[in-house]
Amino acid sequence: MKTRAQKKVQCRNVILLLAVVLMIISLTYYFHPLRSPTAMGPTRGGPDGPGMSGPIPVHSGMAKQADVPVYLSALGTVIANATVTVTSRVDGQLMTIYFTEGQSVTKGQLLAQIDPRSYQATLEQYQGNLAQNQALLKSAQLTLARYKTLFALKSLSRQSLDEQTAAVGQYLGTIKSDQAQIDAAKLDLEYARIVAPISGRAGLRLVDAGNMVHSTDTTGIVTITQTQPIAATFSVPQANVPSLLKALHQGHGLPATAIDQDGATVLAQGKLNFISNAIDSDTGSIKLKAIFDNRDERLYPNQFVNIRLQTGTLTQATVVPSQALQLSSDGDFVYIIKPGNTVVRQAVKTGPAFGNDLQAIISGVTPGDQVVTEGIDRLNNGSKVQVMNGAHNGTGIQSPADNPAHGMAAQ
Repeated sequence: MKTRAQKKVQCRNVILLLAVVLMIISLTYYFHPLRSPTAMGPTRGGPDGPGMSGPIPVHSGMAKQADVPVYLSALGTVIANATVTVTSRVDGQLMTIYFTEGQSVTKGQLLAQIDPRSYQATLEQYQGNLAQNQALLKSAQLTLARYKTLFALKSLSRQSLDEQTAAVGQYLGTIKSDQAQIDAAKLDLEYARIVAPISGRAGLRLVDAGNMVHSTDTTGIVTITQTQPIAATFSVPQANVPSLLKALHQGHGLPATAIDQDGATVLAQGKLNFISNAIDSDTGSIKLKAIFDNRDERLYPNQFVNIRLQTGTLTQATVVPSQALQLSSDGDFVYIIKPGNTVVRQAVKTGPAFGNDLQAIISGVTPGDQVVTEGIDRLNNGSKVQVMNGAHNGTGIQSPADNPAHGMAAQ
């Protein structure tokens, strides 16, 4: 038999349980009140899909035509167009340095002076020898003239005439040798003035004034790098070789653009200068080199840049706003707005990007088609839409020239 106390506890527990259930029911109705079908709004059905029969607000853009350049993009390294280590071609004491480290120098500019006095003395010595032998030659020629007269009068033997003729020839040879020595001495004297062999930027000074330098030195006096023009090397996959060779064989110069590492700023415009004669079997790529004028010196040796090489142009290609392009497991697609404001999901084949916000379409869209750019996530095939373009319509066509830093990779 249950006691009175047990019955009271059991009754209280039942009351508490009922209170909790009532509270849960009240909260449920409070946060999720029952709504009539009219209050809930129209249910989706028919072509608009379950849950919404009214038109879906979207933004749209128009498919248009444009000449779309096709690019190859690659990571490149800037290299000096020429690098020369300036060395002395004669021996002597380095008297004066005429350049500063980092200075821009021009071809033929005086960089350093070697003590020229010994070479000047040698030159004067050879010039004296030449003058002496020229006087001897003059005397021998006068004697030969007299000998010829005497020989004609039969007053001189044939042997004496021949000997004098040989003496004149000997002096002529000596004079030619003297002239060669003079030319060599003048050359040594010229080499004592060390000039820049190319235009470029001087590096660190490797020898100070007062040191002895020799023609056999390998360290040199300074290194000059030519940065105007400057080059950039890069590699592209071997699959691109046929299109590159076709353009080069037709005499078409391939424009190249150097862009900074962030891909935001164009540094220089140039053209393709070199294509390797062999494919790298280790990487399956081929090495290329482009030349840039670099007049503003925005490119510097060993700098990493993005290279954009234009290999062709898609003439009058169809372009749509990039926002319209969607990706699924079946491939790329867009929603095209048909007459009656219904949409059709259309599979497309894409080409290269164009400018900042446009995409070339190879097939699937024709110029004049209106494609959905915003509100796509709520659409199904056949959905009814309401175009809400206003100020934001996404229909502008922007050429890469407006912002050339945004390159397009070849498909």
